[in-house]
Amino acid sequence: MSDRADGLTHLDAEGRARMVDVTDKPVTRRRAVAEGRIVMERETLTAIVEGRTKKGDPIQVAELAGVLAGKRTGDLIPLCHVLPGASVVVTLEADTEVPGVRARAEATYEGKTGVEMEALTAVSVALLTVYDMVKAIDRGMRIENVRLVEKAGGASKDWSAV
Repeated sequence: MSDRADGLTHLDAEGRARMVDVTDKPVTRRRAVAEGRIVMERETLTAIVEGRTKKGDPIQVAELAGVLAGKRTGDLIPLCHVLPGASVVVTLEADTEVPGVRARAEATYEGKTGVEMEALTAVSVALLTVYDMVKAIDRGMRIENVRLVEKAGGASKDWSAV
């Protein structure tokens, strides 16, 4: 998979960035789950929950934005493969303990490359969408803990952060 003795798969023998050739890899079912959160003032979360935001429902819009972003990951990140037919499901929920909104994305695909980046991109854009929709109320919000929590399928088998 790598032209380099040091095993760096996204660099060619001269050190130039390149897309990994996956043509010889087997097709397997792949799954990845990512999560993250946006922390905000309690009043901001209350406005979201009570439907008092000027731009509409941030959670509903952010879930759709996350799905769209997950499906477009190959267009956003230069060395990611485009994965036609990948499934991306994004869910957000208000969490009064944070206070803020938690996001979770699950990406699945049957193919020759994984869907970790799709799940991570979906969560990131979903949280950015929440920020965009309520920034007029709370500019101090912060996005935290965006991470991969599960991965299944492919040559490296299953992995879990838990």
